[in-house]
Amino acid sequence: MIRLDGGSLTLEQVAQAIYSREKAEIRDGAWGRINTSRAVIDSIVKQGQKVYGVTTGFGKFSDTVIPPQDAEKLQIHLIRSHACAVGEPLPPDTVRTMLLLRANALAKGYSGITAGTLKLLVDVLNAGIVPLIPSQGSLGASGDLAPLSHLALPLVGEGEALYQGERLPGAEALRRAGLKPVTLKAKEGLALINGTQAMTAIGVIAYLEAERLALLADSIAALTIEALRGITDVFAADSHRVRPYPEQRLVAGRILGMLKGSSLTTVQGEIRTQDAYSLRCIPQVHGAVQQVLGYVREKLLIEINSATDNPLVFPDSGQVISGGNFHGQPIAFAMDFLGIGVAEIASISERRIERLVNPQLNDLPAFLSPDPGLQSGMMITQYTAASLVSENKTLAHPASVDSIPSSANQEDHVSMGTTAARQAAAIVGNSYKVLAIEAICAAQAAEIRGAERLAPATRRLLGRIRSVVPPLTEDRSMSGDIERLAHRMKTADWSLEDLQA
Repeated sequence: MIRLDGGSLTLEQVAQAIYSREKAEIRDGAWGRINTSRAVIDSIVKQGQKVYGVTTGFGKFSDTVIPPQDAEKLQIHLIRSHACAVGEPLPPDTVRTMLLLRANALAKGYSGITAGTLKLLVDVLNAGIVPLIPSQGSLGASGDLAPLSHLALPLVGEGEALYQGERLPGAEALRRAGLKPVTLKAKEGLALINGTQAMTAIGVIAYLEAERLALLADSIAALTIEALRGITDVFAADSHRVRPYPEQRLVAGRILGMLKGSSLTTVQGEIRTQDAYSLRCIPQVHGAVQQVLGYVREKLLIEINSATDNPLVFPDSGQVISGGNFHGQPIAFAMDFLGIGVAEIASISERRIERLVNPQLNDLPAFLSPDPGLQSGMMITQYTAASLVSENKTLAHPASVDSIPSSANQEDHVSMGTTAARQAAAIVGNSYKVLAIEAICAAQAAEIRGAERLAPATRRLLGRIRSVVPPLTEDRSMSGDIERLAHRMKTADWSLEDLQA
């Protein structure tokens, strides 16, 4: 059980909720803050104070006073009017993560939500109800208004949701799960939709997949080094001690660990004096990507434990502050950085693929073909990798440098953080396919060299690859092989510790 209090959620717990369907609940100690915060809102409505989003309209309508008797109507109108996202629905895992993160933000106790609405939000998550949320339409400031509005609709018995594999009206999904919709009180609609949970949910999943991808890249690169009779001197500790980036040293150590016991690797001068950069500079490039991942992890961990709505309620002082914590700039930058880093994993991988298949760059059969000339072998897999890498370059253009004013120029600078997160997620998906192509080519080349000559760790990796993709003995469509291996790499446990055991 994941216990939410708004301040202690970890990325590992988020992963448990996504991949293991671990259920969540609000920690007992959090309810006092939640209820006290709500009491402040009730007092404001009763006294008729002018507070943004409670007794006023939204955005440019912030100076329009709403009478107390219309406070509830204001919130349902907010949800309905802001639910105008378009495009393909977000994946269910992303929506589950949004539910978890929104519940955690509300559990922090600064949003003025009622206990009943927050409990229903958690119940929806635990019941497996997945609100249908179109993926496009957020500017990433004033929160992820459009996507979070679609998330909120089923809570009031509207919108659509997936439940037990069936697409249903929101009210029917609740009914089948034994739940009842709520009537939103003052401030609650705003509390549900004003936040960064769409961009952050997409970002967390992209980060978790990128973290795994980076480790796999080290292992697959080691197999490629053997297939190309690579030089191991460059991974020696002394070389990396004098440029003391911890991540660079870590990657070099991993590569050496994977190659321990190999009879295929070489030393300087044995075959050639130097390898190409795509082999020689793996620690420098992969290590720099690890630095990116460290930065992104830090920002995500802060964001998933932040209060990001507006206004914020401070029960100790009774103050309600209308600020800007909904602005997604920190996550926008982090997602752009993540996309750039992961794109480089794929970029250097594609260059290793080229060295594996190009007969002018190795002494292997041309394009690793079983019968060069009559059969094209792995020739076109490099084309696919090159196409994906080129697409990544376009996707890596930073979304965070853009801004379009909205709400009659009241909201005149936005982050585009959700676009940045979606682009980063697409880059991660593309990069898994590029790494899968490298793995397939490296496996083919290693078997041509002699699998018995591989290091024990890379021989185990070869076995994992061969459990999904058989050797190429005659030309066939490789499309399914690439897709299946990319999927297995995302989901299987191919840890370095396991491979080196």
